This record gives sequence, C-alpha cells and structure tokens, in this order.
Amino acid sequence: MTNPRQCELRRLKYAATINDEALSEDTDPDFELQYVDIGNVDSAGRIHKIATYRFETAPSRARRKVRDGDVIISTVRTYLQSIAPIENPAGNLIVSTGFAVIRPSPRKLQPQFCKYVLREPGFLAEVQKRSVGVSYPAINASDLGDIRIPLPTFADQREIAAYLDHETCRLDALVAAKERWLDLLAEKRRALIIRAVTRGINTAAPLRDSGLPWLGKIPAHWQTIRVKFLSHIYYGLSQPPEYQLDGLPFLRATNVKRGLIAAEGLVFVDDADLPESRVIRLQAGDIIVVRSGAYTGDSALVTPEWNGAVAGYDMVIRIHKMAVPDFVSLAILCQYVLEAQIDPLRQRAAQPHLNAEELGDVAVILPPIEEQRAIVAHISAETAKLDGLRAATERTIALLKERRAALIAAAVTGKIAVPNRVSSVNTGVAHEN
Repeated sequence: MTNPRQCELRRLKYAATINDEALSEDTDPDFELQYVDIGNVDSAGRIHKIATYRFETAPSRARRKVRDGDVIISTVRTYLQSIAPIENPAGNLIVSTGFAVIRPSPRKLQPQFCKYVLREPGFLAEVQKRSVGVSYPAINASDLGDIRIPLPTFADQREIAAYLDHETCRLDALVAAKERWLDLLAEKRRALIIRAVTRGINTAAPLRDSGLPWLGKIPAHWQTIRVKFLSHIYYGLSQPPEYQLDGLPFLRATNVKRGLIAAEGLVFVDDADLPESRVIRLQAGDIIVVRSGAYTGDSALVTPEWNGAVAGYDMVIRIHKMAVPDFVSLAILCQYVLEAQIDPLRQRAAQPHLNAEELGDVAVILPPIEEQRAIVAHISAETAKLDGLRAATERTIALLKERRAALIAAAVTGKIAVPNRVSSVNTGVAHEN
C-alpha cells in the first residue's frame, strides 16, 4: 500500500472522445435495435428494461451507437445522475441522444477507471454547475468535455479500478440486501392495506359475494358503489401557462407517486396567468388521478400542505359526505381497482389514457362511514410501524451510498492509498489543458 498523492487534472476531452458514432437516417427501416432511454438508467448506474424497436418505429432520439467500455452520461435532467458503463453490449444497442457517449482514449483513460471517475463528486458537481435550465437542466457535449478529471498514470488507473471494483461490489451487495428488505416491507404493507379495505378489521363479520369477479367475498354489510355516485370528478388544467421559479405549485403526473404527492420536479405558475374558469384548486381530501401517459391510473390523496395547489393535466376526485376520502384513496390503489379495473382501460391503446366517465364507472366497496374511519385509523397505526422500519433501512442505504461515493472520490483523486498501487501519480494540481 503506497502513500496517497494528489492526481493530475486534465479536461475530459483530452482523455476521451464524445459521441463518436450515430445511426444514419438512411438506416434500413427493418433494422432491429435495442434502445436505452434516460428513464432506463438509475442513479446507481444500472440499466433497466431495454426496449426493442424496428428503426422505422423507434423514437427519433434513438441514434447514438455504443461500444464495450463506453460510459453514457445523461446531458438532460442532469440532477438525476443517469450515468452507466456499457459492458459487453449487444451489437444493436442504441442509446438516446439525451446521453453523451464517452469513449476512453487508448493508453490515456482506462475504461474501468472511467466509469468511476465520471461518478466522482467533484465531476458531478461541475456537471450540475454547468447545466442550464430550471425544471429541465441540461449540459452540452462541449461543456462536458471541458470538465477536468483526475488522471493518474494508466497503470495506476488499472489498480485503482480493481480496488474499487472489489470494494464497491461489497457495498453494493449490502445495499442490495437492504433493498430486498424494503421490497418485503412494501409487500407486507400492501397486503395489510388490501386486507383491511376489502375485508375490514372485524374477522368475525359474515361475508357475501361482492358481485365483482375479481374481488370475491366481502363483509355482508358493505356496499358496492361506483366512484361517480360518491364524488364529483374534475379535469385539471390541460394547457398550463409558462412555468415560474416561484408561485402556485402546479402538480403534474410526475408528482403523483402511488398514494403520495412528491415535491421532486415540482414546478410553479403565476396566479395572474391562470384562466380562472378552468382551474381546479386542490383541497385536502381530494384525490388526484393521472389521466394519461405511462403512469395513467396512479393516484394520491391531497394532504393539507397542498391546499390551493393547481391540478395539471390530471383528474381530481372530490368526495361527498358518504365516504371518507382517505378510505377511497386507499381503495383506488388496491389491486381490485387499479389492476382489475383501471389497467385494462390503460392497456387498450398505444398511449394510455383515462377519462372522467371511465373513472366514474370504477367500482369500489364501502363499509359504513364510521367503519371506514376505524379502518383508516387501523391502517395508519399498522403502516406507521412498517414505515418506521422502512425509514431506518433507507437511512442505512443512504449511508452506504455515501460511503461508496466517498470511497470513489478518495481513490480516483489519490487521497487514499490503494493496495498494490504503483506510486507514479503526478504531484501537480491542475494543468491548463
């Protein structure tokens, strides 16, 4: 193990090429390609759900060619840190033009080292700093290439990469185990809610057939009712005004996350720009339902902190007195509603969508209102225990990921000694290149 030293810094463009190859517009229309979009790459650098297209029907962004050893970096929505190494790719793997394809130069940048140095916190911070735009920050390839990276000798890069492969693999295994535990907690939570909103909490209650083939038996005193008979359904604002840095929160489909409203990616609008006659101001107890796109049918209960927010291109269910909004919200997310009734509607077309009439025809089962309140209280108490375990596990995962990032930063910049590393890193700080 050698003493750590500070590494030479050089601009990325002098150690790698960027966006070398692309599919031409005269590609055979029947050419079959496997396509990676930005949404297929997570913040941990893993690629999920690769889609297959014919060139003729592929998205217009499906153009960048990749090779083994390349690293792809999202140049749009850079806060997502969608960065992934390309390892043993299929010969027809194509990525979105929303990525920059970094190809390490032979004898300058070792591919395994490259995948780590492009995740070094200083590099990521510089990407964010140079990104332009508020709700959709982006960086161009030229600015990306101007960012300096630590660049030890090629031999040292190999040793650093080998060390990090070993250490990050260990940390990743711990994270994976914790994530599996999160999946188990989520499944237990889901089963608890389904049981409570379809059978209640009185296990001695007599049962009857629900009349819904996908549901089976329910407590005999519960009723089946369609959403339109217990609520008003409104459309949100289809054509929003220009987004602002501050103002009224404008909730979009991306803010609706399986029962919760997420502030990530939140945008704002100016009250003075709104067409008052068509604006739905949200109230606590409303249920917002995604009406179009990949998340059609997803929904969330509006909590008091979102009072007065503006509903975007979604639908809003406003409940009458005969039902407890919290109970209906839980029911709509249950498999007997979401999977059995809404999913078939969204799968009927290439572009999933849902309208107010269809949403109104969705059937839910309701106990008497006092029993609804008791069930909501029971679910709240039981899920609070599970949520406590989930929060503790998520904190552990966050600490492990922080440890991983710190380890990468220290190793690639020469701030820690790496076992068996050749002591040949440059002791200078930064060159003008």
